[in-house]
Amino acid sequence: MSEEKTKETAETLEEETAEETKKEKKPEKKKTKKDKSADKIKEIEDALAEEKDKRMRLAAEYDNYRKRTSSEKLSIYDDATAKAVEELLPVADSLTMAMQNMADAPEEFKKGIELVSNQLKTSLEKLKVEAFCEIGDDFDPNLHNAVAKIESDDFEENKISAVFQKGYKIGDKIIRHAMVQVANCD
Repeated sequence: MSEEKTKETAETLEEETAEETKKEKKPEKKKTKKDKSADKIKEIEDALAEEKDKRMRLAAEYDNYRKRTSSEKLSIYDDATAKAVEELLPVADSLTMAMQNMADAPEEFKKGIELVSNQLKTSLEKLKVEAFCEIGDDFDPNLHNAVAKIESDDFEENKISAVFQKGYKIGDKIIRHAMVQVANCD
């Protein structure tokens, strides 16, 4: 019986060892599957982050494109308006001169000139065209074209003493520089 017991004990030990080996192998397989799953998850997360980055860059590029084209459209509109207004400025100058020199004109004539002048002024305002330059303003070579200078006690240094032609602009775009006389400049 001792041989039989020894055989049974040996078989029992072998079975227990086999089961322990299986148990040890299973966690390794599960660990391997977990590692594979973790690697796959990491790859998917990286791919997702890359796609998210691409989409964010694409959205930023589109936003920049939209802003740039909007700015270009506005610039084209301003340029076209400036070109059209530039052709009308001699009419505005003529009306201004007519209004300055109509002291002896009949009252109906004065009202007609004033009406036409006001209509032109209103039309230019609708186009966002601004007239600039008044006597007493500071001289700015970016806005004004000085065609004469005088020495005068009535004006401070570099002040506009006479306006020969008004200047016009749309926003920051100069359509025509004002033609002026400057007092007390060096």
